[in-house]
Amino acid sequence: MGYFGDKLAILDIVILFIFLAFSFLIAIKSSKTNKGSKGVFLGGRSSSWLVLGISMVATTFAADTPLAVTEIVREKGIAGNWLWWNAIIGGMFTAIFFSIFWRRSDVTTEVELIELRYSGNAARLLRKIKAVHLGFLMNIMVMAWVNLAWTSILSYFFELNALQTKVALIAGILFIILYVYIGGLKGVIRTDAFQFLLAILGSIILAYFVVNSNEIGGLANLTNKIPKEALQFFPSIANDSAMFSLGLTTIIAYLGVIWWSSWYPGQEPGGGGYVVQRILSARSNKDAVLATILFQVGHFCLRPWPWIMVAICSVILYPDLSPSQARFGYLMVMNDFLPIGWKGLMLAGFAGAYMSTMSTQLNWGTSYLVNDLFAEEKVDKIGLKKLSLASMLILAFFSCVLTFYITSIKSVWQFILETGAGLGLVLILRWYWWRISVWSEITATFAPWLFYALSHFKLQLVFPNSLFFTVACTTITWLLITFLTPPESNTTLNKFYEKIKPLGWWTGIGKSPNNKILTHMLLAWAGGITFILSLLFLIGDILLNQASNLLILLPSSIIGALFLYIGLNKSKMLN
Repeated sequence: MGYFGDKLAILDIVILFIFLAFSFLIAIKSSKTNKGSKGVFLGGRSSSWLVLGISMVATTFAADTPLAVTEIVREKGIAGNWLWWNAIIGGMFTAIFFSIFWRRSDVTTEVELIELRYSGNAARLLRKIKAVHLGFLMNIMVMAWVNLAWTSILSYFFELNALQTKVALIAGILFIILYVYIGGLKGVIRTDAFQFLLAILGSIILAYFVVNSNEIGGLANLTNKIPKEALQFFPSIANDSAMFSLGLTTIIAYLGVIWWSSWYPGQEPGGGGYVVQRILSARSNKDAVLATILFQVGHFCLRPWPWIMVAICSVILYPDLSPSQARFGYLMVMNDFLPIGWKGLMLAGFAGAYMSTMSTQLNWGTSYLVNDLFAEEKVDKIGLKKLSLASMLILAFFSCVLTFYITSIKSVWQFILETGAGLGLVLILRWYWWRISVWSEITATFAPWLFYALSHFKLQLVFPNSLFFTVACTTITWLLITFLTPPESNTTLNKFYEKIKPLGWWTGIGKSPNNKILTHMLLAWAGGITFILSLLFLIGDILLNQASNLLILLPSSIIGALFLYIGLNKSKMLN
């Protein structure tokens, strides 16, 4: 059988191309709904909660994610995943307190909400600025780190040189642009479901093969071959440079600050980005809420364990990898332990993970540039489809250029977290407090960049102290600006209130908070967090043969799910 380099067989390549062809056929079948901005960017608002929930999970399962988790586990053990597990708190917060409001808003994009919540020239300007800031600048950063992971996979398995890797990357992105252009968001959502199922299946198969290999010898031997502190779900408190431990300030940042203060793709406080795009495309309020809850379950409980198991095995198998090479541990396991055919399936899964994320980022970013940056008459004159295609090509070009300047996925994660630190509280409170104005959001959007630069380049602070500094300074600054500038007009606030029917403190327009409904929502939020954390650790305990906590985690997951259900019913969010 002929081989492509030393790693792939013809069968592996055939499986990969069958997958690509099937994805393209799904896009063609979805082309009927790809008409008008609601069709192109929201799939006609006709998607069910199950499809949307899976689509959200698929989008966050990019080619970079298993590689980044491998970096984290090799450095900080399982507990290092609190870098993103902390988003359980904010993710459930979005599901319970914001998803139904987003669906009621009836906007096409997240930044369109700005001109519903605020008024005047400042609101119009902020909408355009955030369309560029989120849809272009932040978007190409996300796509660049996803590209970095994908090029790592391509260069490793196909043994490509630098030029060949760039050509393969460009060809792949052009293929994705083509099927996004044909199928619109409906095509993206439908291919997401197929791509996710294949990607998670490949991850599970890889974990099975390596754990049961002669080198590892099964789960029992796995846990005996690695330091116990690497297997802890909660971090050991030491200094951040110590192996398999986190500093106290880092733990405080993860659990007490990031989830409500920092903007981050897919984890925006109050909801945002592609999560809100999926919420807005739901066929009903109930579907919007259930889809967002399903996303939290799939994202945190089901996806990570196959990656974590492989990452732990890579620590045993390849102990000498440097930090800059850590992400390759996952790929080395794939190459060394997957048989022919299975390797092709896993590569197809990686391709699916890459495509699902890139297709969403391209469609989502384009929706901001077309819907919010250009005037409506310009869109009508040039044509929605032409502008969409041009926008996707521009985003793809700049993401490719940026890709080759990134060396660490984790470092980009931290950069984005810090340059959005302090903005989160405004994004939350604009739904619940009448006094938040356009000047509050303008200040909270730009101040983090100033304080990030000051903390890193002048004060020489490092994470998480730099994060605390930026959050504190940004929060103080936007609060001062809020009270030094006039509030939004009663006309604007009343229009927003009547459309959204928000809860909270709207005394400025004579509305009192409904404390009873807020209490039920708090119950659902607490129950949801308890359910997801308990289920996450329960699965981990079983996989790692540490089922000593079974009698605690199983009842707590059931109780959490019960409280979530009661809270949702009492607050009438499922009506």
